[in-house]
Amino acid sequence: MKNINGGVCAAKGFKASGIHVGVKTKNKDKKDLALIVSDCDCTAAAVYTKNIVKAAPLDVTKEHLKNGKAKAVFVNSGNANACAPLGLENAKRMCSSAAEALGIGESDVIVASTGVIGQTLPIEVIENGVNQLVGELSDTGSQNAAAAIMTTDLTMKELAVEFNVGGKLCKLGGIAKGSGMIHPNMGTMLAFLTTDCAISSEMIHKALINTTNISFNRISVDGDTSTNDMLSLMANGLAENAEITKPGADYEIFAEALNFICVELAKMIAADGEGATHLIICTVKNAPDEETAEILAKSVISSTLVKAMIFGKDANIGRILCAMGYSGAGFDPHTIDIVLKSTAGYVTVCENGTGIKFDEDLALKILTEHDITIDISMNAGTAECTCWGCDITYDYIKINGDYRT
Repeated sequence: MKNINGGVCAAKGFKASGIHVGVKTKNKDKKDLALIVSDCDCTAAAVYTKNIVKAAPLDVTKEHLKNGKAKAVFVNSGNANACAPLGLENAKRMCSSAAEALGIGESDVIVASTGVIGQTLPIEVIENGVNQLVGELSDTGSQNAAAAIMTTDLTMKELAVEFNVGGKLCKLGGIAKGSGMIHPNMGTMLAFLTTDCAISSEMIHKALINTTNISFNRISVDGDTSTNDMLSLMANGLAENAEITKPGADYEIFAEALNFICVELAKMIAADGEGATHLIICTVKNAPDEETAEILAKSVISSTLVKAMIFGKDANIGRILCAMGYSGAGFDPHTIDIVLKSTAGYVTVCENGTGIKFDEDLALKILTEHDITIDISMNAGTAECTCWGCDITYDYIKINGDYRT
C-alpha cells in the first residue's frame, strides 16, 4: 500500500467538482456545492450520527442506500438542512436536481449538508447551479469538491492510496470536512470515500463500522456530536478484482487500506479543530484491554482542562489524572506513569500516580511544538489505544460565539 494523489478521483471511473452557487452568502470566493460521480453503478454503504436530532439528508440517504447501491454524492456546505423548515422536501429536491442533470435515478444519489442548523436551505440556488456543477466534473476535481464541503475548516482534507487485491491494483481515496462540533459517535463529521475495488455493500458496511471505531470515533474537538455526521463509501469495481463478498485475505487487505485512510483523515480533522494551535495525541498503553485504554485516552483528549493545559503550555498532570479518574474506566491510579512528548523531546511528569520533579524549561519546549503526545502507561497489561484531539483557544469562543450571525 502506498500514498497516491487524486483523492476521491484517484480510483478509476470517478469524477468530482466543486463550485460556489450562493448557499454561502457572505463570501462568494468560497465553494459551497460538491459532486462526486462514478461512471458506472457502485455498491455503497454509509454510517451516520447517533445524535437523536438528525439532519434531513441523512434520512434520505438511509432510504436510498437500502438497496446497497449509489452512483453519486451531492453535498452542500453553508447550511446543515437540520431542524430546518422544509428539510426533508429540500433534501429530496437536491437529489432530484442532481439525478436529472446526471441522467440517473434519484435513489442513486447520496445527499449531505453541513453548516448552520435551523435555517431553511436555499434550494433554488442549488438547483440553479447543478448544471454548472455537472459541467465541471473532472477526474482531477477532488480538491474542488474537498474545498466545497468545508465550513470553518482551515485545511483541506484529502487522501488516497493504492493496494493490491488478488493481483489487481486497486485505489481508494477520500475527502472529509470537520473543524467544530466534533465528537463523533458513529463515524465522522462528513467524509466521502471512493474505490475501484470490487466489494459488496454488505462488506463495505462491515468495514465502515469497524474502521470508524478505530478512527473517527477516537477524535474529539469540543465534545459535541453533530446532527449531520456521515461517512459513505462507493465502490465501482473497475479494478476488476474478484468481488470481495466475505471475510478473508482480500477483505483484510481492503480493510487495512480503509483503516489507514480513515485514521489519517480523522487526525487531519482533530488537528484542524476550530481555533486550535496543537494536535493532542493520547496513547494509553500497558492496559488490561483495549476498551479500557480507549475510554481513558478519549476522556483525556476530550477534557476541556487538558485542552486548556496544552494551549497554555502548562505541564499540569492533575488535569490528565482527573480526566482519567472520571472516565468511567476502572483502574489503579497508583500504577500510572505519564510522559509528555513532541519533536522537541520527552519528559516524565508522573510516576506511580504521583507527580515528580521535572525540567520545566524542557516541558515548555516540548509543549511549544504543534503535535503533543500524552503517553500514559497503566502498567497493567499489554493492550493500548491512541485517540486524537486538539487544544482549546480564545479563537474557539470567537468562532462559535457568533457562528450563526
